[in-house]
Amino acid sequence: MNYNKLPADPIALILGIVSLVVGFAGCCCCYGIFAFVPILLSIVGLIMANKSLKEFDQNQQVFSPQSRNNVVIAKTLNIVSIVINSIIFISVIIVFIFYGTLLSQDVFKNYKKEYQIEDQYEMEEDSTYNDFELLEEIDSNEIETTRIKLNN
Repeated sequence: MNYNKLPADPIALILGIVSLVVGFAGCCCCYGIFAFVPILLSIVGLIMANKSLKEFDQNQQVFSPQSRNNVVIAKTLNIVSIVINSIIFISVIIVFIFYGTLLSQDVFKNYKKEYQIEDQYEMEEDSTYNDFELLEEIDSNEIETTRIKLNN
């Protein structure tokens, strides 16, 4: 008897293997930033595998049982890849949110500190002193050069 292969027999299996390899390599090399790429590959492989299995169920006499087993294995690989890469992707998002929150708090604290310093300088410039208070503030050893007037 002459059996045919299912349409997704080699392709879905290859997509499942490639998505697992790219997911693990991306996790180690790129800290999982590009984990959405293997997720997309796995979704495409899973859709192809499901379509092929529906074709097999409709017409079992035309396709080989070995081809069906390959597609079932491909479906399992793609599901495992989706789960693992989704966990990696979600953990990367959580890490970015955590460190982004810490960084933004630090930036806000530094901005608030600088704003208070600038505000303090503006208050000092706006306040009016009479000459007697200025003389009390100037130390006897220091001479304020901006107050010296030449008598010509």
